[in-house]
Parts: sequence; C-alpha cells; structure tokens
Amino acid sequence: MTESEVLIDKRDGLGLITLNRPKAINALNHPMALAISAALQVWADDDEVRTVVVTGAGERGLCAGGDIVAIHRDAAALNDHRAGAANADSATGLFWRDEYILNAMIGRYPKPYVVVMDGIVMGGGVGLSGHGSHRIATERSKIGMPEVGIGFVPDVGGTYLLARTPGEIGTHVALTTARMSAGDAIAAGFADYYVASEHIPALLETLRTETVDIAIAKFATDAPESDLVAKQDWIDACYSADTVEEIVDRLRTHGSPEAAKAATELLAKSPVALKVTLRSLRAARAAASLEAVLNEEYRVSIAALASHDLVEGIRAQVIDKDRNPQWSPATLADVTAEQVDAYFAGLGDRELGLEAGK
Repeated sequence: MTESEVLIDKRDGLGLITLNRPKAINALNHPMALAISAALQVWADDDEVRTVVVTGAGERGLCAGGDIVAIHRDAAALNDHRAGAANADSATGLFWRDEYILNAMIGRYPKPYVVVMDGIVMGGGVGLSGHGSHRIATERSKIGMPEVGIGFVPDVGGTYLLARTPGEIGTHVALTTARMSAGDAIAAGFADYYVASEHIPALLETLRTETVDIAIAKFATDAPESDLVAKQDWIDACYSADTVEEIVDRLRTHGSPEAAKAATELLAKSPVALKVTLRSLRAARAAASLEAVLNEEYRVSIAALASHDLVEGIRAQVIDKDRNPQWSPATLADVTAEQVDAYFAGLGDRELGLEAGK
C-alpha cells in the first residue's frame, strides 16, 4: 500500500477514513484493510473521537470491492484444484482473514460509524459499509454483491445481510447479481438513510459540531420507492424454492417478462457458485450472529480460491473482458452434492474463529 491509498485523519471529534484509489474505484487491498482496522482499534478508546466517517475518493463510488486482479494472480498460482486449509496461508487467504475480522469489528463498533455509500458499492465495499451503524445512500448509489458472476460466493458478511432482506429479495440479488438503488438498499436493510449527493459535503461538515442523528436529520429525506419491493410478489414466489434448479423452473414458468429475464441472468453465472451461494444464504438465515456467518464464509472463500471458476470468472470479466466464461461444471445438473459440500469443509487450525461480541 502506498501511503495515499487510504487517508486516515482525526479532527473536530471525527475519525476520518477516506479510501483513496479513485482510478480503481477505491478497491480494497490487504494493507488498506489493516490500516483501517488499526485506526478503528485506536479510536474505539479515544475520547477525542466521537464518530467515525468513511468515504471514498473520486466521483465513481465508495468501493468497487476487493482487488480482484491480485486475487486472480493468487488463485491462478494455486489453481490445481487442491481445495484445502493450506490455501488459507496464501496472500489472498491472509487478506480475507483480516478483512473479515474488520467486517466483524465494524458490526460491533462501540461508536457511531457513518459511511457514505455514494456511487458504486460492491462486494468488499459492502463489507466496509453494510455492517455500520449509520449507512447513507444517495441517488447515485449502486449497491450489490456480484460474486457469482466471477465464480465466487458472496462474502464479507454479505450473506448475513442478504439473508435478512424482506422475503427473498436477497436471494434474487445474490443469484442474479442485481444492483440495488438507494431505495432498494434501504428497503433491503443494506442502508439506513437517503441523502442527495449534493448535500453530502454539508452533512460531513455538520458532523463536526452536531451529533450523528441531528446532523443526518438535517439532510436526510424520504428514500425513493424500491423497485425490488414492487417486484416482491414474484421474487418471493420464485426464490423460496429449495434448489437453484427449482428457482429457475419457477422463474421460467411464472409468466412475467421480468422473471424470465432473471432466469436468463441467473443461468449465465457459475453453476457451482450458484448452488454454494444458495446453501450459504439459507445457512446465514439461521445463524445466530454476524461472526458465525463470517466464519462459514471464510471456509467457502478458501475453497473457492482453489476452484476453476474463480480464475475463469475473473479472467472473462476483468482480465480478458471477453464476457464468455467457460464454467466447470458447465451446467447446474453437472454440479454434484460432493462438489458443493467441499466448499463447507472445516479448516482445522486455520479456521477464522470469530466469536460473537468479541
């Protein structure tokens, strides 16, 4: 990390964190995650810090996710189909460990954690924002978990959030990689407040002299209506099925053009990632804590690191940009129960091991 990739400052009662890789839409890397964690740990016991504020530099977004070009390099080096606990010791495995520890810290942070979710907020960006206490979306917000499109599975506590949306909205978002607007994100529990982007500078200035709730109240307005909530009848009817195959069948036979379009979008994604994601979402719905979900996500992520589809998905979408991934297995029918089970295998002494409230 260069010194400027994340800017950390303290003044006027605020702990200020600015992700500062605007050319990469502030994609998060390991040194950045460590720097943010260190600042949060210090500020938790610093009486001079009343509120933490997280923003992203540039005009494009808060954070586009993890640095997937670096992840691709690491995964390609490991990609001999040897899923196992040892992959937790890779550079990416160590990054994810510290990133997920940071996500848990945000979820239980003892002071107000204000995050401006302006522009693009994807993947790891959701991990930095979605577990905060005061999450602000704007008319420019595009929020999502696009992992299955690159042969991966929602992580950073994303399955915890997705599993707690109204009805099956989170399942739809996860399996199709749908982008949420501000109205969608607030309705789905990914954000709390709607503030027009033109008022963000004034809001940040007001936080210097007012409490969080008073400052936000000065600028927040009613969120736009959620398009996803308007579609919830067919989303719930189709995505409540127990298998991905049944979800596809319901989408195809529902009769609405939107459901048919969702089926097409879903079937373009990695078949094994779709099945692992659905299992992860159902498990997260029953989990007792964010920490428990992160522990399971870590197992899944480490297994994905050795998979064909993660390397191939990043190649097709980001490296070569041919948008034509060759998934293996190629169809949902070809994915075996054993292949799905392998993603949830224990990691022995390399488990993440987070405990609720600690």
